[in-house]
Amino acid sequence: MASAVLLLLQLLLLTSLVSASHHWGGTTSFTYKGRNPDGTVKMSLRTRDTYDNCYYYHYWYCYGSNCGYANTRVRSQIDTSTNTPSYENSWCETETVETWTLPSDKPFNLRSASCCWISTRNSVSNWNFDSHMDFGMRSDTRQPNKSPDIAIVPFLRVPQNCPRTYRLAAFDPDGDRVRCRYGNQQGYECDNCHLPSGFQLDQDSCTLRYQYTNSDYRIFGFEMVIEDYARGTIDLFYSDGSSVRKYPLPSRMKRQAYTTAPPTTTSNPWWWWQTTTAPTTTSNPWWWWQTTPAPTTTTTTTPTTSNPWWWWQTTTVPTTRQSVSSTPLSKQPLQFSFLVDPPVPSCQEGLYLPKFVAPTPSHGARITAEVNKEVEIRVKATAAYSSIQNIIFSGPTNVTKHRDTNNDFVIRWTPAEDDLGEQYPICFVVESVSGSSAYQSEMRCVLVEIQRHQIEATVTCTESTMKVEVDKTSFFGLTEDHLRLSDPSNTICSLRRHSNSSHIVAIVPLNECGTQIEEDDDYLIFKNEITTGSDDPNALITRKHLVEARFYCQYPKRGNVTLNFKVHRKNVTVWEKGFGTFTYQFEFYQSNQFRAMFSPNSYPLEYNVGDRIYMQLDASSSVNNTEMFVESCRAAPYDNPNYHSTYSIIENGCNVDPTLQIHSTPNDREFRFSIEAFKFIGLHDQVYISCTVMMCEAGNPNTRCSRGCSNSTMHNFRNKREAVIESGKHFVSQGPLRLKREADPRGGSAVNLNLNLVFVAGCLLAAVGMVCGVIIYKTKTSRVKYQPLPADEN
Repeated sequence: MASAVLLLLQLLLLTSLVSASHHWGGTTSFTYKGRNPDGTVKMSLRTRDTYDNCYYYHYWYCYGSNCGYANTRVRSQIDTSTNTPSYENSWCETETVETWTLPSDKPFNLRSASCCWISTRNSVSNWNFDSHMDFGMRSDTRQPNKSPDIAIVPFLRVPQNCPRTYRLAAFDPDGDRVRCRYGNQQGYECDNCHLPSGFQLDQDSCTLRYQYTNSDYRIFGFEMVIEDYARGTIDLFYSDGSSVRKYPLPSRMKRQAYTTAPPTTTSNPWWWWQTTTAPTTTSNPWWWWQTTPAPTTTTTTTPTTSNPWWWWQTTTVPTTRQSVSSTPLSKQPLQFSFLVDPPVPSCQEGLYLPKFVAPTPSHGARITAEVNKEVEIRVKATAAYSSIQNIIFSGPTNVTKHRDTNNDFVIRWTPAEDDLGEQYPICFVVESVSGSSAYQSEMRCVLVEIQRHQIEATVTCTESTMKVEVDKTSFFGLTEDHLRLSDPSNTICSLRRHSNSSHIVAIVPLNECGTQIEEDDDYLIFKNEITTGSDDPNALITRKHLVEARFYCQYPKRGNVTLNFKVHRKNVTVWEKGFGTFTYQFEFYQSNQFRAMFSPNSYPLEYNVGDRIYMQLDASSSVNNTEMFVESCRAAPYDNPNYHSTYSIIENGCNVDPTLQIHSTPNDREFRFSIEAFKFIGLHDQVYISCTVMMCEAGNPNTRCSRGCSNSTMHNFRNKREAVIESGKHFVSQGPLRLKREADPRGGSAVNLNLNLVFVAGCLLAAVGMVCGVIIYKTKTSRVKYQPLPADEN
């Protein structure tokens, strides 16, 4: 019996030890947030923690002579993934944002330590984070000192035989020199203070290079430290009247790269000048087991007079300055997990390993955002012999990831008011799979800078339109005469229709004016833009391509029913030079006699599989001697010409659908055709028929109408003084159509395998209960400036 109890205790202990192995890595950052009325300092502490689940977090405590306390704590999930080593189920990264009160702007130290890392091949067991921060007023920027913005994805992996370079995210707001070194103070910065074999670290460029090592099912635990040094000699001034001089890192201390960590020193560390007696804390969480005292140090601060904090602006420098040679301004931990996988047949990017392609931003790109306006980062990758599966990323609280129907990834984030003036790195990699193997792309990081409003606009989304109102002063004096939508050919797309003396106003149908449609798992997104149009070619100046104001509406998808576009579509009226005003009409008829038109109140129209659908397009024009040409007709689940997953009925004037029949018409301004009804694959039960049409001078052999069926890309180029012989292309549509469903004796809907129209598309729109309108402003003369503007929900 005793032996059985002992065995049970041993099993429980083993289970406890295994479950305790949960740490994957993390980092921290500090932000100065001003002063309280009593003179104390407000600070924001952001920590990113990665564990094997989403409910653990790092507990930070202060030690030293300037210890403060946390006032609030908010935790949120950033990202999670199941592509992990075989012995792990998943990892989860969270961010904890804490507000702290510090007694003064003097330097301080924060520490976090506990057990245990997940199983590592380089014998890292306990995790140790040690940070140092200094909010002293800088003599070069005349602002409180700032720490570097650092980030990395929590989990990196590479095949054994593929050398790869990782450029770590280390952006310094003050322009300081950032150094990324490996931890060298055992028990404070690291547990195993040696860079793993097979890697090389360039400290000055913060570049980690994987060279070669054998694969293993366990990960490497990386324990790094990020420090920043002034590029020249500067002074830091404090509110108590004291100061400290900081020197740049001498060239003799510069280490380009090393493959093993330097030996641990027994002398005092770089922050030796601070008193570091760790305070006793009683609020430690259950998993905080370490009680390692802070290292013993000496204090060398010389008492000073009570000069005010702004005393440094005077020309007389006091003699009571504290001097420390070549010490960093701040120190932050950076820990992450790295897995070396079995070899891959080819290391060339784009084969097995995903390769980034446009519009993915480059590493180090700076993206401008505004408060309360969504910023969007689009990421696309390709791989010939593996399947793109997921994107993993690390970023600030409330950042989200999405995947659209084109297999592009979209990272979205809306900065809050408290983020104004800050900058945040966002890092990402794309993962692909082939069988049981998983592969990662290179890692890229961008920096999002939050600025004040640059353009004032409001977007209102309805079931069928987007209304955008832009303050004219935001366009630097440009008026509606200088501006246009993506496709202004339809008269309803003219900005002159609704604009007034103070605002550019556009009411844009979701299926007109060049509106683009994108789709992901959760939303349908309709996008358009206001941009500068063509000026008089004889003018001495031009305003073309100065600005773009991109706006979109976002609709949630639920189920397979649409409340949008259920009504019969109205006629399309167009004005073009040389053709005047003409109107397109698209209708469905009940028979091949084309006499009885379906009533607009009968939509959506219902058909049985195999029924023939009769359609007629006609154009009325104030100009004689014209003819209409139908260049293409397609079927789609949405009434939008820019939706990509469509089925072609007519393409380039050529018949494509095998059941298509062209019926005779009494004149050249009518086009009659019919096809057999079809059934969708899946649950999609509605469709629109959309056609691209144009007008031409009748009988002219040089027009597109005269060429008929043609795959040629040739166009008619004519001098502006020559007569106009053909119009632009216009989009007309009608629907929706719906298949009549029959009861299936087996309990399901009937399925007819003799389909002549096979169409695969995304889910249809649901009730517009949550509609988001956003506008993005871009100046074409700058490198990267995308700012989302205010969103109004309808």
